[in-house]
Amino acid sequence: MSQQSLGEALVGVFNRVFQAADATILCGGAAEPYYEPGAPSVIYFREDFDRSALHEVAHWCVAGPVRRRLPDYGYWYAPDGRNAEQQSAFYGVEVKPQAIEALFCEALDLTFAVSVDNLTVDANCPEIIDFKTAVDRQIMRFRQQGLPDRAQRFKDALTQLAVERSG
Repeated sequence: MSQQSLGEALVGVFNRVFQAADATILCGGAAEPYYEPGAPSVIYFREDFDRSALHEVAHWCVAGPVRRRLPDYGYWYAPDGRNAEQQSAFYGVEVKPQAIEALFCEALDLTFAVSVDNLTVDANCPEIIDFKTAVDRQIMRFRQQGLPDRAQRFKDALTQLAVERSG
C-alpha cells in the first residue's frame, strides 16, 4: 500500500474530525488560500503545501462563529509589497494562528518558522523579531492555558496521524 502524501493525509484527518461535527472541509490544490462559508464551509489551501494547510486550519480554529460566516473570515488581504501600516496590521492578526500552526507542526515533527507573507520585508528587521517574540509568547500561553477546542481536537488528530505514519 502506498503512503499518501502528507497533504492528502491532512485533508483526510481534518475532514474526518470536522466535516460532520462542524460542517467544514479542507481542500488542497488552490492557487491561493481562501475560506468559503457554506454547507459545507471549505478551507482551501495552496496547491499541496502542508504548511499552507496547517496555517489555514489555524485561522479557522481562531475564527469565531461570526467570522466563520464571512468569506475569508472578513479579513482583508494585501499582496506582497504591503506598506508599513498594512504589515503591522498583518502581524496583529497573525500571532494566534501562527502560534497554533507552530503547535500543529510540532505534533507532526515539522519545522516551523514564522511567515511574514511579504518578500519586501528584511528578515532581520526589528518588527519581524518582535513578531517572532509575540508568536513564541503565544505558544507559551497556549501551552499553559490550552488551545482553543477545535485547535486541540486537530492537534490530537495530527499527533495520532504522526504515530500512524511513523509505524
